[in-house]
Amino acid sequence: MTDSNQGTLPFKPKSKLFEGIGSGIIRVSAFTALIGIFLIFVFIFKEAIPIFTSEAVQETASLDKMVFKQEFREGRDPLWSWAPNSRQPKFSLMPLVLGSIKAAVIAMLFAVPLAVGAAIYSSEFASKRWREFIKPIIEILAGIPSVVLGFFALIVMATVFREVFGFTYRLNAFVAGVALGLAVIPIVFTVAEDAMTSIPQSLRQAALAVGANKWQVSMTMVLPAALPGIAAGVVLGFGRAIGETMIVLMASGNAPLTTASLFDSIRTMSATIASEMGEVVVGSTHYNVLFFIGTLLFIFTFIINLGGDLILRRIKERIQGKVT
Repeated sequence: MTDSNQGTLPFKPKSKLFEGIGSGIIRVSAFTALIGIFLIFVFIFKEAIPIFTSEAVQETASLDKMVFKQEFREGRDPLWSWAPNSRQPKFSLMPLVLGSIKAAVIAMLFAVPLAVGAAIYSSEFASKRWREFIKPIIEILAGIPSVVLGFFALIVMATVFREVFGFTYRLNAFVAGVALGLAVIPIVFTVAEDAMTSIPQSLRQAALAVGANKWQVSMTMVLPAALPGIAAGVVLGFGRAIGETMIVLMASGNAPLTTASLFDSIRTMSATIASEMGEVVVGSTHYNVLFFIGTLLFIFTFIINLGGDLILRRIKERIQGKVT
């Protein structure tokens, strides 16, 4: 029997009672989170169900033929409009979906190169002192409230971009996307940097031993090996960009325009819920449509995460196949 004098730490016999209680608490916590998410989805979907009833559909789809023809002649397709408070309410979700995609795509195009580039520099080229300075500073961005970033975009970025690029609309998809990218950068950077630092040092040392420089090691060995982690960060960032509310609410212009231009004002699904839910009549078609938009956001997030998981698995299988 060993004791502390022989260099081994003494451990008390395991208590089955406390072990059972601990495992039970962990199990209950996990199931509570799953049940909570399920109940949230059930509540949102329950409030959206009435839009599928015959009466609600007839109310939503009842467009005056004369108004329809007039708007069509003027080049304004009423079926592609979001105007819930007009004389003939229009509840097309196309402008909202298109606006959400625009803002998210611009955010990712802005955030991913900067975040991944910063992660490569921090993990591969920066000294230990600089790494300890750079990483906390970038991660602090994640703690900045989104309303502060939205206010900064509204007051500063929109004015500067209009003076530089001459935008027709001061608040537009480009301004909202860049501001949204500032919120996405910490997520992508943290995951990508952790994925790169987790690559064994022996891999780098072996490459340097055969004559490769740091740039070649980073681009041809470390980056491909860390690609699953980087992809996970990109997926998480895209999910954040789709669901973000305050930044796009303040910096996008909140105009549900259905155009291909990235410099026109937009309105996203999340911003629509935030701006209109407080004034809508409970039980009305407008109320039910807003909950339906929430259901779509829930489903979109699930599909994005599921698709990202499948992509990560394919990438891991490909990398493992190359290694073997």
